[in-house]
Amino acid sequence: MSIDQQPTPDAPLPVSVEAVPQPATPPQQNPIAPIWHTILVVAVLVTFSFLGASPQKEAASGPYARFIVYGGTFLFELIIVLVIWFGIRSRGVSMRELIGGRWASVESFLLDIAIAVFFVFAANIILIPIRMALGMLDLHHANKQLEETKRMLGHLIPRSKIEAAFFVVLSAAAGLFEEIIFRGYLQRQFGALARSAYIGIIASGIVFGLSHAYQGIRMMVVIAVYGSLFGIMTHLRRSLRPGMIAHAGQDALSGIALYLLSR
Repeated sequence: MSIDQQPTPDAPLPVSVEAVPQPATPPQQNPIAPIWHTILVVAVLVTFSFLGASPQKEAASGPYARFIVYGGTFLFELIIVLVIWFGIRSRGVSMRELIGGRWASVESFLLDIAIAVFFVFAANIILIPIRMALGMLDLHHANKQLEETKRMLGHLIPRSKIEAAFFVVLSAAAGLFEEIIFRGYLQRQFGALARSAYIGIIASGIVFGLSHAYQGIRMMVVIAVYGSLFGIMTHLRRSLRPGMIAHAGQDALSGIALYLLSR
């Protein structure tokens, strides 16, 4: 046998592509927190929502009542976000990844603003017939509709300029915190557990509605649909940024509009 026909011990053996182990599921489809952690977050959100449904409307009296409501809401949502951060970091997920990263350019920033503005208009067009079907919107009796809204949200409507300023700050925080909680964490976690992005969108939308018990059962249905629409936008854009802008802008404009109408 010639030397050229001898096997070379140091020569690497060929490895077929099929032999390389592949992950069973893409990383983004894996749960981002333990199941017990998600149950805890949902339980706290829903429990506090229903516990605060009735008393809040009657507790908004006194010169500092709304500041207490605004501050309490801000602190509660901040704590939930910190709990979520604690849960996802155990799975190696960062808050930046949950949000969808940062803006890479000015064009990307302007695009998210444009998406947010379009979403607010489109979503409200969808929600108007739903509210009318549920008997919550009467376009022929605008004054009666306004009084009903003021009765429902009286504990949140600012009554002075400084309250209005604090309300805008709260709206900005809500746009950030609630999108992280519902569309960033719950939607992604539910979708991963169910192996379906659409189930994640619907499930997080339902929890979003249940978390607004102070607005009544029918409004909770509307808010659940609204949350699902936010979820669809987040899924398509792969980012929470346009949802945060739309959420904060919608809340701030609604609060300022009710403040001006109340005067």
